Amino acid sequence: MTTKNVNPLLKILLEIGPLAVFFASFRYGRELLEFPAVSGLIEPMTGAEALAGVSGPLFVSTVFFMIAIAASLTVSWVLTRHLPRMALVTGIVVACFGGLTLWLQDETFIKMKPTIVNGIFALILGFGLLQGRSYLKDLMRETLPIDDAGWIIFTQRWIMFFIFMAALNEVVWRSQTTDFWVSFKTFASLPLTFVFLGLQWPLLKRHMVEDDG
Repeated sequence: MTTKNVNPLLKILLEIGPLAVFFASFRYGRELLEFPAVSGLIEPMTGAEALAGVSGPLFVSTVFFMIAIAASLTVSWVLTRHLPRMALVTGIVVACFGGLTLWLQDETFIKMKPTIVNGIFALILGFGLLQGRSYLKDLMRETLPIDDAGWIIFTQRWIMFFIFMAALNEVVWRSQTTDFWVSFKTFASLPLTFVFLGLQWPLLKRHMVEDDG
C-alpha cells in the first residue's frame, strides 16, 4: 500500500492538536459541563457525583483527549493510509487508561499515561538493541541518513530520554497539583523533546552519510 505525504503544517496539527484540546477542555471543564450535550455524554461514564467533584474538569478533558486522539488517527489514516507506530501506541494507551480513569473515577490512570507510554517506547527500543538492531533506523532511515554506529547511539539516547520523561512525569503528578500537571504535560513535554533533539545535532552531524546520488 502506498503511503501519501501530508502537508507538514497539517502533520504538526495532527500531533499537537490533541494536546491542545486536552489543555483547553481542562481549563474550561466547568463551563463545558454546563452544556447538556457534554454533561450528558460524560455523566453515564463517571456518575453525576464524580463529575461535580474536584476531578470533574479532568474527566472532561480525558474524554475530549480520547476523542481528539481518535480523530487525529482517523484523519492520518484517511490522508495517508498509514498510522505511525508511535502515534498508534499512544492512542491505545490513551484509550485504555482514559477508559479506566472514567470507569473508576480515578484521575491516577490518566496521569500515569505519559509514564506508561514513555516506558513502552523505551522497552521497545531496548528490545531492538538487544537484537542488534535499531527500530529508529527502520522508521527514519529515509529522512535521516546516518551510519549504523550513529543509529545505535541515537537509539540509546532516545531510550534514556524516554526513561527520563517517564520518571519526570511520575515526580510531577505525585508531588504537584492537577493544574500544575496539566500545564506541565501541555507546555513542558514538547519543548523538552525539542531541546533533546537539538542536543543530538552534533551526533547526527558526526555520523551523517553522504548521499551518493
